[in-house]
Amino acid sequence: MNEQLSEILRLLRNLIRIGTVSAVNLDSGQCRVDTGNNTTDWLYWLSARAGKTRSWNAPSVGEQVLIFCIGGELDTGFVLPGIFSDDNPAPSASADALHWSFPDGAVIEYEPETGALTATGIQTATIKAAVKILFESPEVECTTLLKTATLEVTKGGTMKGDVTHSGGDFSSNNVIVHDHKHGKVQTGGSMTEGTE
Repeated sequence: MNEQLSEILRLLRNLIRIGTVSAVNLDSGQCRVDTGNNTTDWLYWLSARAGKTRSWNAPSVGEQVLIFCIGGELDTGFVLPGIFSDDNPAPSASADALHWSFPDGAVIEYEPETGALTATGIQTATIKAAVKILFESPEVECTTLLKTATLEVTKGGTMKGDVTHSGGDFSSNNVIVHDHKHGKVQTGGSMTEGTE
């Protein structure tokens, strides 16, 4: 009777355990967890979605997690990341922000209080769309070099500073700026009239 009770208590204690990730297998999507005096076998970690829509965010070694063990046996467990700890504290104190911090120092965050969506510390960003990308805003600002294969301005605008053009024709109102004729030309200091 005492042995049965002890076994029942053991299984109950093992239903939910806290531990720390000790190893990660990125190919299989599994990790091992140190919990108490035990180290689990390879266990699958839980994801937000794992069907037609799938998400990926692997736990890291040293991350604090929960283990849910079916029937109280550690080898049937699934790992739920993550629990903040002294080694891995919360990266934000905002009540409403959605915040991701990455090991290279990059941060992606949306802060409802200010309405600001920010991505900082990244090296490159790529957006590929098969049909169209729309920026709908009163102002879009680029602080340094902007490169584009083609350009179409439909509602006018202004340019300031020096502009250098090379290769191909530069046309204004059907007049090629660098290759056109002036009519009614007179010798001396007279001004020309009209262009062709």
